[in-house]
Amino acid sequence: MAVSLQTKYPLRPITNNVPRTHHLSLLHVRVTCSATTTTTTKPRPKLVVENRLVNPPLPNDPTLQSTWTHRLWVSAGCTTLFASLAKSIVGGVGSHLWLEPALAGYAGYVLADLGSGVYHWAIDNYGDESTPIVGTQIEAFQGHHKWPWTITRRQFANNLHALARVITFTVLPLDLAFNDPVVHGFVSTFAFCIMFSQQFHAWAHGTKSKLPPIVVALQDMGVLVSRRQHAEHHRAPYNNSYCIVSGVWNKVLDESKVFEALEMMLYFMLGVKPRSWSEPNSEWTEETDISNNQT
Repeated sequence: MAVSLQTKYPLRPITNNVPRTHHLSLLHVRVTCSATTTTTTKPRPKLVVENRLVNPPLPNDPTLQSTWTHRLWVSAGCTTLFASLAKSIVGGVGSHLWLEPALAGYAGYVLADLGSGVYHWAIDNYGDESTPIVGTQIEAFQGHHKWPWTITRRQFANNLHALARVITFTVLPLDLAFNDPVVHGFVSTFAFCIMFSQQFHAWAHGTKSKLPPIVVALQDMGVLVSRRQHAEHHRAPYNNSYCIVSGVWNKVLDESKVFEALEMMLYFMLGVKPRSWSEPNSEWTEETDISNNQT
């Protein structure tokens, strides 16, 4: 608001025409002022929404780098997988079985995608970092929703070591207990897809120009989950496209609302709400990678 004062008479010394004998007397002078106000309407400030990173992992963050312990676990997991695959091949050659182990391997591949979806759904919606055994993975997946691009910066063994540990302790006893080529056809393929599902997941967040051509080809053929398909998982309402091996189960599970039915069942039985029912907040929503603009 601007205020301007205008006087009807100029303010000049008032004693010029007054006799000196009256200088000491009290003079009453009436001054009339007019005031005009002008109001200027300022435009309201526009709401500016900025993409801000709240402590995202940096490219050289130790949490994204592989350690020798990670590499040893991945090596152990690969060894048990190779042993299982070798038993399937050798056993199949020795017993002249080819179709049965191959079909078992295909079943392992298909069911691994389903298994990855069920597990992904569970840790996305229930538990927290204090949950026994899987707490660190729950925390990591919640961070992944906040900064999904960081998975492309994790080193190979860093990304796989947790699943490699599970595969080692699961497949090793089966390697020692069974020699059936059909059993190992299923086990080797299923375990391979589960262990490397996080790598398939990382590729689904990668840029095609930066991915190996063979990976892009497998994604285009639907053998591996594609970036376009997995992108649906990172959009509201964040309750679909959980499978991260091939993604072949995503459409079936989403259209039949299997996970929504499981959520309702768990809610009525245990009174526990999944995270996907909550209004997305700053801990759910994705922040943009602006580090490239800062470097």
